[in-house]
Order: sequence, then structure tokens, then C-alpha cells
Amino acid sequence: MVCCLISQTIFAQLTDLARLEYSFIPKSNSEDQYTRIRALVNYPIETSEDCYLVIGAEYNRIILNLEDDYPFDNTLLETINVIDLNIAYTFKTSDNWRLGAKFNPRIASTLTEKLTSDDFFINGGIYAINDRTKDDNLKKPYRLILGLTYNTTAGIPFPLPFVSYYRRVNDNWSFSAGVPKSNVKYFFSESSMLQTFVGLDGYFAHLQRPQLINGKQVDNISLSVAVGGLGYEYCFTKHLVAYAYAGYTFRLNNVLRNDNRDEVFKLDDINAFYLRTGIKFKI
Repeated sequence: MVCCLISQTIFAQLTDLARLEYSFIPKSNSEDQYTRIRALVNYPIETSEDCYLVIGAEYNRIILNLEDDYPFDNTLLETINVIDLNIAYTFKTSDNWRLGAKFNPRIASTLTEKLTSDDFFINGGIYAINDRTKDDNLKKPYRLILGLTYNTTAGIPFPLPFVSYYRRVNDNWSFSAGVPKSNVKYFFSESSMLQTFVGLDGYFAHLQRPQLINGKQVDNISLSVAVGGLGYEYCFTKHLVAYAYAGYTFRLNNVLRNDNRDEVFKLDDINAFYLRTGIKFKI
């Protein structure tokens, strides 16, 4: 999942006002570690009734603690920075349907030198949202999101389809199917819930100080992770939520790449433990 460090749906982007998160993946049979600290702030502006402009920013600091012996200077890639500007607009077209669009200019780089065009990426998408989660006439409320997304870090020069479907089955159960995350959730109460999940995570970034490894130049680094496990959420209030997810990766690929994004050197491909925890303030 090269493109899913910013691994959130348009619905989360429009409803999360602030988020602080910590992720950790230790390398199996090694002292190497991957750590990520993520902070997000969004500010919604009501431009007219049920129409919102959302302006925000997100910062991800990725720390690669590479303790093994490598045939290159690993200090040049021990810290990776991903900075996003979030611009989104959403408006209602009917009682149940809402359209949304987002634009995400991004800097993804080691930031050891002056910025160049290689450090900048453009992401975005358009979405149609049918949200009936608060419809009292439905026994099983649901939310459907359909859209097209474009992400320059994915290496695919055309928009990709996006589908996410959520349904509240009854007072105790709900499920969500889609990408980058699917889950089945059990509600002990409206403030305490347990879930099983599968999801994608990762990043893609430019190395400002290229290196030669086995005679080949390395310009970029990427991590793609597919993970499954258990998660728990607790709502202190209607808007303040703490969460923790623990699991195990069933696909992990951490790779150094050249300017054409071809693989040059594999840092890690051994599955490992996964932890993600944080706190968020939502609408």
C-alpha cells in the first residue's frame, strides 16, 4: 500500500477535527524498528446550509531505527517526513446524498536538503456519500461512499475507484467493508467497542541524498503493509475517542527504489507485530 500512509476515507477526513497517533512495527529477528508519529488538524467552515469547506494539515514523522548491518549509510534515511495540506469541500444534493471532493498537496521526503520537485506529490479524489446512519426509519442504518481517487505516489497515472460500505446491523454489531480498512465491530455500549479488522498502511517518500547500492542509485523509499488484528475504541465523550489496534502483518514490503520506482534493495519483507494507538476529536 504505497499510497495509504494517509490511510483514511473521505468520511474520516471530513469528521476528524484533530488526531494524535502512534504506530510501531518491530522487525522480526532483528533490532530494527519502524515508528510513526502522526498529527492531524481539520477546520470545517460552513459556507452555506449543509455545505462545508474543510481546511487542514497532517504531519507524519517516520523513524527507521536500522540497527542491522547494511551496505549503505542508513543515517541518511532514518527520519522521513510526510506533510499534507488537506482541502476538502462537501455539500448535500438531497436528504440522503452528499458530494465531496478533496485535494491533498504533499511533501514526502527525508528533508535533509533544500526542497525540489521530487519531494512534492499531488493526491485527491471525488466522492458521493449516501449517509443514512442517523435515519430513524431504518432498522439497519448504513453509509455508502463511492468515488475516484488519484495518488501520484501509487505510480498509476489514472484515477482509481473507491468503495466503502458501513452498516449498523443491530445494537451490538456493525461492519465496514472497503479499502484501506474493513472491520466487524461489537458494541459493549455506545462508548465502548471491540473490533476485528484488516487494513493497509505504509508510505512512499523521496530520499534527498541518493546513494549507490550494489552499483545502482537509490532515490526513493516505500513501505507497504497489510495487517489484521483486534482493536478497541472508547468514547470519553461524543466527540473525544481513544483507540488502540494490535495485530500481525500478513504482507510487509519495505523497499529502497530508484528514480523509476524499481526495486533496488529490500530492507524488510518478514511479517511482524503491529501496534497503532491514538486519540481523536471528531464531529
